Amino acid sequence: MHEPPLKGDARCPGVVLLHGIARTSASLTRLERALQTSGFATLNVDYASRSKSIVALADEIHPAIGRFAERDAPLHFVAHSMGGLVMRAYIAKYRPARLGGAVMLGTPNSGSEVADLLSRSRLYRAFYGPAGLELRTATRPNALPIVDYPVGVIAGNRFVDPVAGLLVLPKPNDGRVSVQSAMVAGMADHIVVKASHTGLPRHSVAIEQTIAFLRDGRFRRSEPQEPASLRRSCA
Repeated sequence: MHEPPLKGDARCPGVVLLHGIARTSASLTRLERALQTSGFATLNVDYASRSKSIVALADEIHPAIGRFAERDAPLHFVAHSMGGLVMRAYIAKYRPARLGGAVMLGTPNSGSEVADLLSRSRLYRAFYGPAGLELRTATRPNALPIVDYPVGVIAGNRFVDPVAGLLVLPKPNDGRVSVQSAMVAGMADHIVVKASHTGLPRHSVAIEQTIAFLRDGRFRRSEPQEPASLRRSCA
């Protein structure tokens, strides 16, 4: 893992962003910029998502997050897909003293039937590695501690791949994770948006709702635009 740049000053609430498996921090760029514009400092972490188990990935990202957590400000987490499982493992082991809230976008908290199907393939196992096998439904229940901090879950209900969306996953789903599987015991709130799995971190409503949850601890049931005069950049 290379050291990501810290964006924002010590007075701004911090947000750690964690991407999904076989993705990079670039997949969260639009979300990161929106967070900065809304007054948050960010740490967008790149990590070797295909080479280690979920718990080992939590260990890998700890040095960078530990330094970011030294700021005298609340520390939030926003995670896409498997990044939410890495986040849960990280907080269970390295819980920051000023932990705030967390938002998970399309995280397979109860596993993915797509992983169940594809994990039979040698190519899947070789490409996605140890963490890829941990995305199966059989390995997810009770694998991580329940959440005891404010968590908001955003799930998608649109899919691009008709085979997975129509034939493999329970409906509704985002093409990789069902809405039901995205839910997690102990969550504070949840919402469903019209987005596919890969589209969730770029979806305007998902981004607005992420910011709303970090500010208020709940999602908005309508999305009024924030007046420009109230926006403050932490970039």
